[in-house]
Amino acid sequence: MQTAAFTVALLVALEHFYIMGLEMFFSNSHLAQKTFHLDQKFVQDQRVQTLFKNQGLYNGFLAAGIVWGIFSAQLPVVLFFVVCVVIAAVYGAVTVSITILWKQGLPALLTLILLAAV
Repeated sequence: MQTAAFTVALLVALEHFYIMGLEMFFSNSHLAQKTFHLDQKFVQDQRVQTLFKNQGLYNGFLAAGIVWGIFSAQLPVVLFFVVCVVIAAVYGAVTVSITILWKQGLPALLTLILLAAV
């Protein structure tokens, strides 16, 4: 069961590395505009670019923490960072869009369920 939990946790980490890349390096791309439902003028603003990079950094830290926990086989570390993802997804769902709960929160919640069975 631990293998299944860590596999799903790794998928959560990969999703957050993807979000990090999108926010930090491609935030003014057409893909980012489509993903975040933003217009080109908005994403070109330097202040918005700075905010995106900051958010991306946080997503990268979440992903790195999950990967660290998996490869060091430390269940509490994986659990901590996955709980952080769930909390961030709930906050994002309340403040930005309910789809964040399904896209980011659901995989993390599945991971928590699998981790609880370990």
